[in-house]
Amino acid sequence: MGLPVSHILMVTGFALVLIGFWGMLSHRNILRIIIGFSLINTGLHLVMVATGYITGGTAPIIDKALSISEATVRSVDPIPAALVVTAIVIGFSVTAVMLAFAIRIHDARKTLSIDALTESKW
Repeated sequence: MGLPVSHILMVTGFALVLIGFWGMLSHRNILRIIIGFSLINTGLHLVMVATGYITGGTAPIIDKALSISEATVRSVDPIPAALVVTAIVIGFSVTAVMLAFAIRIHDARKTLSIDALTESKW
């Protein structure tokens, strides 16, 4: 048969998180660090969606098609999906603020390299 979709989403999500961490830690350009942050964000969204997914599951609506006794086994958990929608909006806002800071830094220093910002270190 093959791997369930939830396992594929889990592996893909963790791979994106690892690629994002590698991108943030290995590059000195602010834009590449922001892209690494966005990859981590997307990977965590995939992992959260995969936790609520059930192969062959159905919407959690109790009616004639889904009885109360089958609901715990056959219905997909809607809470992770709702949390992911909220996390997408928050992640988009944080990315927009980081890009605004990058624009301001470029206007002030004419570079996007972290090495040029040594006087702002503690």
